[in-house]
Amino acid sequence: MNEQLRLAMAQRGVGPDALAAACAVDPKTVSRWLSGRIPHARHRWTTAELLATSESDIWPSSQRRTAPAPHPDPAACFPNRASVPRDLWLSLLKSAEQQIDVLVYSGTFFAQTNPHIAPMLAASARNGVAVRLCFADPGDSAVAQRDREEHLDGTLAAKIRASLTYYRPLLGEPGCEIRLHNATVYASLFRYDDDLLANPHVWGQPASANPLLHLRRQPGTEHSWFDQYTASFEALWATGRPWDGTTTDKRPKE
Repeated sequence: MNEQLRLAMAQRGVGPDALAAACAVDPKTVSRWLSGRIPHARHRWTTAELLATSESDIWPSSQRRTAPAPHPDPAACFPNRASVPRDLWLSLLKSAEQQIDVLVYSGTFFAQTNPHIAPMLAASARNGVAVRLCFADPGDSAVAQRDREEHLDGTLAAKIRASLTYYRPLLGEPGCEIRLHNATVYASLFRYDDDLLANPHVWGQPASANPLLHLRRQPGTEHSWFDQYTASFEALWATGRPWDGTTTDKRPKE
């Protein structure tokens, strides 16, 4: 229990709903803060200002974490996706409080390395996290082109269809959206609030063999790698079509 936060809220007459509104988060998120979870930096600053106190008085253990890095991009680099610790994937997913965004062609590994991925995403959505998953349309020409570049002998579309089946339970789940894109993707993206894992695609190589960058949003920075990648996700997401749960291409053949 964060007694300092509870006391400061009581002294200022600020309830959980009011604090949630000021921080633009779900009231359940404020409940987790009161239970001891440390919010993201921007939420700590907003809370301290609203309660007319200092961040260090409410979250004294956070001060070491907020020391500015020499440069915000990147927070970490990995030689390939397989070298990213599984604990990092899980911790980022579990700690997300506002949004989870995923952009991939098939994202097969995302489900196969975590058989509980769909229930975990559904639980996050029920806790107020907006979950957006964007896969390639298996019947689109961009998939066929990527398949040729990676010498996959026509198997990429089947991989996408197989991957989608893992996420069918999320259809109709409030807070979860799944769309299909028809664009050339230059990097697979996995965003968890202010953390983003970007897996650039090197021509002719599978994404798993390519480097992965761990990017973190930093206050006061503009046009960072984080911002550029998240902007590209938003642009592509806007063009995607909602997935209806079917994996068979029903479009007429030319």
